[in-house]
Amino acid sequence: MLKSVGGLTAAVTLGGAALVAPAAHAAGLTVVEHNTDDPRMWYYRFQTPEIGWNPGVNVLLPDDYHTSGRRYPVLYLLHGGLQDFIEFDRLGIRAMTAGRPLIVVMPDGGPAGWYSNPVSSNVGPRNWENFHIHQLIPWIDANFRTYAEYDGRAVSGFSMGGFGALKYAAKYYGHFASVSSHSGPASLRREGGLVGHYINASSAVAELGGGTVYGVPLWDEARVSADNPVERIESYRHKRIFLVAGNSPDFLNIVDMVTEGQVLAGQREFRAALDAAGIPYEAHEEPGGHFVRPHLLQADIDGVVARLRKAA
Repeated sequence: MLKSVGGLTAAVTLGGAALVAPAAHAAGLTVVEHNTDDPRMWYYRFQTPEIGWNPGVNVLLPDDYHTSGRRYPVLYLLHGGLQDFIEFDRLGIRAMTAGRPLIVVMPDGGPAGWYSNPVSSNVGPRNWENFHIHQLIPWIDANFRTYAEYDGRAVSGFSMGGFGALKYAAKYYGHFASVSSHSGPASLRREGGLVGHYINASSAVAELGGGTVYGVPLWDEARVSADNPVERIESYRHKRIFLVAGNSPDFLNIVDMVTEGQVLAGQREFRAALDAAGIPYEAHEEPGGHFVRPHLLQADIDGVVARLRKAA
């Protein structure tokens, strides 16, 4: 698993001309649109049999990518629910990575895809896990100067994407040396499986046309266990782990209160399991509820650069 796993490439220049990429086919992907006018943020849209529509991907390049000739580590940055691949550009990722020797890949993950291959879908294929792991990563490594190895990759995300990061880092241990979760749930079974049921319900409504990630009325228990961070503790050993949760959600906002309340409780359970296993981590509990904290995203990016193989 420490061998090349690949990647994908994408970037966003909103309003720019859409072109057909020179190398349209790779790893089961067809590039149907792209824009590389911006020197740093490149945008691609792909056709893939794993997804029933054409997902977009942004690839943010280092300032000196076009002149240095160097290879760079890669951060895969995963958006939250009801967001898309442009979300981190809206949040200022360009400024956060200015001067950092790091490629940042920001893919679509669906409005409620939960970075999973669902048990059922009534709207065509929505195999986000297959798209990201088996297609996107190899495509990135084939098309950009990356380190296609364990110490060359990190994965991070917010909310649904924070769960996706924890899941991918454990399930595909040899792919990522660093994992970060910004307000992402880390426990699917606590309180009668409340988070797992929420994943099923949200995916049914916003992603799968009544299908679900884990199955109803009975879960596919093997899938839940394979995806559940607190059941995969040993898979985080020897990784950099960065966790963020809000400890004072808005009690006048029931969605914020329940969402970040479950995130906080689940991350505390996860941290206790890491402590019991003697696995180190960096954790932050901060005032407020369910949102990205830019100063901690910046700290995370700097920590990723420090942990991964240096550009050379």
